[in-house]
Amino acid sequence: MTTIDTSSDNRISQSNKRALRNPWVLGGLALIATVLTVNITMITLAITTNPGLVSKDYYERGRYNERHYIQRATERSTLGWTANLEVPASIQRGALQTYRVAVVDHVGEPLRGAQVVLNAFRPSDAKADFSLPLEEVGAGIYQVAVEFHLKGIWDLLIDVKQESKALELPRRIAVQG
Repeated sequence: MTTIDTSSDNRISQSNKRALRNPWVLGGLALIATVLTVNITMITLAITTNPGLVSKDYYERGRYNERHYIQRATERSTLGWTANLEVPASIQRGALQTYRVAVVDHVGEPLRGAQVVLNAFRPSDAKADFSLPLEEVGAGIYQVAVEFHLKGIWDLLIDVKQESKALELPRRIAVQG
């Protein structure tokens, strides 16, 4: 007759602590921990880096940029305008802050009477994009008060136009929460 010893530590039970010393159990726990760590890392990278969004007409835009890149570079260099965008040192979400652009022409004179527009693009959400006209507050100095409602990366594009001449000034900023 066989007897079962229930007082031994070899029994299968939830109170048996020896299972945590088994290499198969430890290997399984290590595998689960590795998978969770990799997933958390991937989620963090997806949130904090460039989303890699592609526009709907990416092919047409690429062809347009290819055809007109040299033409725009030539026009910009012959135009001779210089623009300087001043942004706040710390850009805060929800705070109304002033952005100023100083523009001079090819001889160094302030550019007066231009139409200047600030276009703000959010790479991860096109619904948040907006445009604001800048007011001329001095000779060749244009400014606008801007409030960003979302934190993160924003692309600014300043369009300066006067008659048939135009200049684009791009800038990437980071809005703090």
